[in-house]
Amino acid sequence: MHALDALAHTSPWRHRHPGEKAVPALGLLGCAVALPPWPGAALVGASALGLLLGPLRLRPGQVLRAVRAPLVFVAVGSVPLLVAVGGDPLVRWAPEGLGAAAALAGRASAALLCLVLFAASTPLADALPRLERLGVPAAVTEVAALVYRLLFLLLDTATTVREAQAGRLGFRTWGSTYRCVAGQAAAIFVGSFDRARRLEQGLALRGYNGSLRVQVPERPVSVPFVAASAALVGAVATLTLVLA
Repeated sequence: MHALDALAHTSPWRHRHPGEKAVPALGLLGCAVALPPWPGAALVGASALGLLLGPLRLRPGQVLRAVRAPLVFVAVGSVPLLVAVGGDPLVRWAPEGLGAAAALAGRASAALLCLVLFAASTPLADALPRLERLGVPAAVTEVAALVYRLLFLLLDTATTVREAQAGRLGFRTWGSTYRCVAGQAAAIFVGSFDRARRLEQGLALRGYNGSLRVQVPERPVSVPFVAASAALVGAVATLTLVLA
């Protein structure tokens, strides 16, 4: 199981309705996107981080592992705003882009923490079936669930193949490393097609008619939780507009 899925399944908010958890997560996300980046992004990021470390009881190391890979993309996306192309020299430092880069990085980092807040408290199996009640086509949710599941199966397969190759001393030289990587890619490619074929046959034999019916447990919505979440979002928005 992926680390973020494991956190979601063991979260103190695990048995809350996904709609409840969407109020603070998506509400703060909307604040990060719509409000001025300063101090909006800082307040949104601090609020989301406080919820992750407080009510959700995540350790700082767990939060860092969840956000470190996306933060690399945030940094890479901010760097082009710091340079200008054209003139003499062709590529030069652009100090006027520092504010835009900081705003972009701030918004993206705050929005990332909001998404982690929802993902670390809500398993995908709880959220996807309920999307159909909001009008999302069943085919979309089913494809999303299958892709999500198969993605981690392929990652597990890649890890297993790599460990087997390493156990046979396949990464001793550059040449053997290239051969092992090529063999690993071929094995995963063939295995993924074989798994997809067997999955299609299994669904056909079980009378698949275009919809995968699953039992969704009914969970009442906590009005105090929703009210507290809405109050937090409103406080962040109000404080941002006052300080901006």
